[in-house]
This record gives sequence, structure tokens and C-alpha cells, in this order.
Amino acid sequence: MVSRIDRGPVADWWWTIDRFLLAACLTLMGLGILLSFAASPAVAERIGLESFYFVKHQSMFMVPAVVVMFAVSFMAPRTIRRFAIILLGISMVAMVGALFFGIEVKGARRWVSLAGISIQPSEFMKPAFVIVCAWLFSENERRKDIPGNFFAMVLFGVVAALLVAQPDLGQTILTAITWGAMFFMAGVPWLWIVSLGGLGVAGFFGAYTVFPHVAGRIDRFMTGEGDTFQVDAGREAIIRGGWLGQGPGEGTIKRIIPDSHTDFIFSVTAEEYGIALCLLIVLIFAFIVVRGLSIALKERDDFTRLAVSGLVILFGFQSIINMSVNLHLMPAKGMTLPFISYGGSSLISVAISTGLLLALTRRRPEGRRSATLANSKTPSLANAV
Repeated sequence: MVSRIDRGPVADWWWTIDRFLLAACLTLMGLGILLSFAASPAVAERIGLESFYFVKHQSMFMVPAVVVMFAVSFMAPRTIRRFAIILLGISMVAMVGALFFGIEVKGARRWVSLAGISIQPSEFMKPAFVIVCAWLFSENERRKDIPGNFFAMVLFGVVAALLVAQPDLGQTILTAITWGAMFFMAGVPWLWIVSLGGLGVAGFFGAYTVFPHVAGRIDRFMTGEGDTFQVDAGREAIIRGGWLGQGPGEGTIKRIIPDSHTDFIFSVTAEEYGIALCLLIVLIFAFIVVRGLSIALKERDDFTRLAVSGLVILFGFQSIINMSVNLHLMPAKGMTLPFISYGGSSLISVAISTGLLLALTRRRPEGRRSATLANSKTPSLANAV
């Protein structure tokens, strides 16, 4: 047991970490292992692998994910900025490499192979991109001689271009939403916001015109015509599960869903464990986002406020996109459900994001303010201690 009087790094971490956020993240990790037993055996058998192939690999990926999350959560803000710059640089170089030497899957080049392991560099780019943009936005406010907002726009343009080149329109949209929200919170003029919003709309119509697979997915969503098998099967699985589900291992529709262990694991969860467990998962995701934003609201430091907000927005919108596709509320898009879907790159990336979130939300009395003193220039006694 760690005592309050201890002054080591572990004791300091334990008494300053947000244990509610930590518990929520660990709960999602545990659910990810549990639900892999439900969703992945049918897929493995269908493609000729051992039944628990994906379960074993997901469990193997979970070990370094937990280690990474805890290790990153020990970092100080200055270390976080340096770590993010290095990770972003490596990820962007790897994304360029993937365009020329990467593994092509369904017409997209998003993966690189290292020592026989497939890695998706764009997954690791996302949390680093959020941290670096938060730093640039905060520097623009703190030092007028540094055009941080301009550099952040250039960085977003480069990242978006790399994602579109793969192509990966889903990650492009997710990154754009997160960046736009951070830009808005940084206090930019409304003219900038309207102009960038117009560019976003133009980009959407451009993607619909240029990329046939994007147009096809949107058309199928709007008309219900064409190949909608996987989406229809996912929705049927949710309906069949009802409130309490068919029971562990009793799902049948999951056996015909090609991506039941990745993009449609939410539907499998509903079929076997019911809408009740799905609602619990939604509440856990919502709790992480709301708690992160509430902590960010109390932050005095612009960098921490923007970084925490950006990380939870990224986390929240990724989960929203995945669940919306399963519920047929938006066009089909391959987007993993954080901590739940199968995938090593996604799992480690989310672990890095939550580790950064835990590090930035550690209690630092000098950096927080109560809601009643948000506009006060005089620190309270509680903040001074």
C-alpha cells in the first residue's frame, strides 16, 4: 500500500492520478478481452485459423498496451510535448513510406511491415498530432511573435494530405473534427471558423466526386440499395439481441458478419449480451469524455486545457463513428471502437492517448481553478497550498 507520506515517483503518481478515469480505461480494456471471445472465433474459423487466434493476439496486444498507458501517464507536461513531437515525426515519415512500400489492402496503403508485424502509422499519428497542435495553439496565445495558429494549419494540411493519399477518408474526417474543435477552443475569430467550415464542406463534396468508394457508401446509406449486407446484418444482430441478449456464445448472426471482431463488434455485443451492456459501454465512453472536458475547463494552462480537450474529443468521436455505423446512423466506415475492437495498432494508439490524458489530468493544484474563481485574478488559499 502506498502511503501519503511517501515522496517517490510511484507514490506521487498514485495520489495525483485521476482514479475514476483510470478505472474507466481499465474497464474498457477488460471488456475488450471479454468481447473478443464473443466476436472473433467465428471470423477465425471462417478464414481457416484456430478458433481463439484473435483472442490470443488481442490478449498479447493488451499487455504492452497496459504497460504503455501506465508508462506515459508518468510523464510531465514538458516531457509529453517532446514525446509527441518525436512520435509525430516518426509517424509521418512512416505514413510517407507506406505510400511507396506499404502493404496494400482493398486498394489502400495504410500499413507498413516491421519484423513481420503490420503497423498502421496513422493510428500513432493521431494522439501526437493533438498534443503538438495544442502546443502550437497555446504558443500563439502566449507569444505573439510565434504564429502558432499558422503552423498548426500547415501541419493539419500536411497530415490531411497524407491521409487522403492513402486513402483514409474516415481518419481524415476524425482528425479534421478534432483539429477544428481545438482551433475553436483556442479562441480564433468567427471569420476563420466560417471559412474553415466552408473548406470542410467543399472537401466533403470533393471526396464524394473523386473517390468512387466514398460515393458508393454514401449512396447506399441514403437509398438502401446495393451491397448493404454487413450493415444490415449488424443492425439485425442488435435487434435480435434485445435488452439482455441471446447469451454468451449463442449469437448466430455474428457468424456471417465479415468484420464482426473489428468494425462491428458493437453489434455482436448487442446480440450476445444485449442492449443493456451496450448502454453501459456508451456510458463509460461518455464518462471519459465528460470528465476530461470538465477537468480541462478548470485548467489555467492553455496547453493542458487544449490537449486534454483534444484527446477526449478524438476518443469520443472515434467511438461515436464506430457505434453510429453499427446502428446504421451514418455511412459505413472502417473505424475501430477504442479498446474493444481487435487490432494491435489501434489498441496501442488508444493506450498512448489515454496515457497522455491521465498524465495531463493528474492533480496539479497550481494549475487548476474552481468554477467560482474562473474569472478571478487572485488565487484562493486552496490553490496556493
